Amino acid sequence: MEQENQTIEWKESWRDEYLGWLCGYANAKGGTLFIGKDDHGKVVGVAKARKLLEDLPNKIRDVLGIMADVELRTEDGLDYVAISVQAYPSSPVNYKSEYHYRTGSTKQILKGAALNKFLMERMGIRWDAQPVPNVTSDDLDPAAFKLFRTSAARAKRVEGKELARPNEELLDALHLYDGGQLKRAAVLLFHPKPERFVTGAYVKIGFFGESATDLKYQDEVNGPLLQQVEGTIGLLTTKYMQAAISYEGIQRVEEYPYPEKALREAVVNAIAHKDYSSGNPIQIHVFPDRLQIWNEGQIPVEWSLEKFLGKHTSQPANPDIANTFFRAGFIEQWGRGIALILSECEAHGIVKPSFTYDFHGLEVEFQDKSRAAFIAENFLSLLNPVIEPEIFDDIVSSVQEDHLRKAAIAKMTEKEIGELVALARKLEPKSLKIITVLKKNASLKRKDVLESIQVTNQTKNAKRYLEPLIDSNIVTPTLSDHPKSNYRQYLLTENGEKLALL
Repeated sequence: MEQENQTIEWKESWRDEYLGWLCGYANAKGGTLFIGKDDHGKVVGVAKARKLLEDLPNKIRDVLGIMADVELRTEDGLDYVAISVQAYPSSPVNYKSEYHYRTGSTKQILKGAALNKFLMERMGIRWDAQPVPNVTSDDLDPAAFKLFRTSAARAKRVEGKELARPNEELLDALHLYDGGQLKRAAVLLFHPKPERFVTGAYVKIGFFGESATDLKYQDEVNGPLLQQVEGTIGLLTTKYMQAAISYEGIQRVEEYPYPEKALREAVVNAIAHKDYSSGNPIQIHVFPDRLQIWNEGQIPVEWSLEKFLGKHTSQPANPDIANTFFRAGFIEQWGRGIALILSECEAHGIVKPSFTYDFHGLEVEFQDKSRAAFIAENFLSLLNPVIEPEIFDDIVSSVQEDHLRKAAIAKMTEKEIGELVALARKLEPKSLKIITVLKKNASLKRKDVLESIQVTNQTKNAKRYLEPLIDSNIVTPTLSDHPKSNYRQYLLTENGEKLALL
């Protein structure tokens, strides 16, 4: 049996609002909407199927401006309708002035920067490729060119004869001209004051106390993007992070709380892939126990966060900027930046960074390697030859997890903790156990949730133990549009994550 996915959806009866789903198919990869099937894909039949066969093609054409294949099918004596829509890669399709997009097995309405990016791509427009009038190569910063030439020569991604050419010819070799005018990418990369042309084209760094309202001091990193990378990393490693000092023999060793290579990759990604049309600077929040990098930008609308964090092809938001960064050796390998960040953190023994994404932007948060864990590692290393490796690893992991848990609780206000405790007291012990189970497993189906607390997968048990958590905004289900789906799972909300710490 077919499964619901990016190109297949089942509905029991027709509603005009489903034109939005067809709009989503047209803006994505195309797809088929079946009318007369339940949430499990079983044919249940549809009334007046032949009338739908006559009415829908005209309605789809008149409302969406596209053509669709509407086919009457029969199974076990029951009629159902298949509506197939092709992808319209060069023509954005809207439903009631809203642009819908099908991704995975869900539909979303594109808004804000994501909508702007989608429309520009459909019209073949790249933001960083647009020309900037009245700017010449003589207006650009010689120091930025020197940095590029030095970095590119080291990376060996530009031939030596190209690097030896005058600035104007080098820019042409990097495809930074459009019809004799410099592109926006060239101005951002090489102009000494790119903010004259692009508002918010800088990096803002702040050091905070326990909360984002407790600002201690701050800096801005301005100038060409190529220099912003070096300037940002320089400030972070010299002013905003304190290295732990140790010695290997007579050799002094400095260890930063976050691996420098991972931090550099995160900064480069933020600068290279930022949505510069937003007017907002990249923002880096440094706290005593964590570091956050936020930039206004969007991952491709057809990607899930899971795909973004996994292996994927490179789809840079600013291709010309990304190409210049790659030639300079700032980007190590296409599409592998996230994997590098994760592997570096793992190699340095710190918790993998978390990624938060919405239509407003992307944030990566690094957790500081705990001082308690650092002490434990150095102390236990003396005993390492005489204890089992598994026990050694478990002790270190336990110390790290306990430190992170206490650090997370410390960020919560007394009022917040009090409210969570009061909420917990209203729940049955088995409901509280569900919170612990989901904390360890991220998400589970109803059957697995109930069996984990040693009750049967029956509606009465779900109502008694699971639904109070949903009503209290502690647990939330996936696939909200399909409450009967076999693929529905349950996961902790932000409140649930906090309650699991207590």
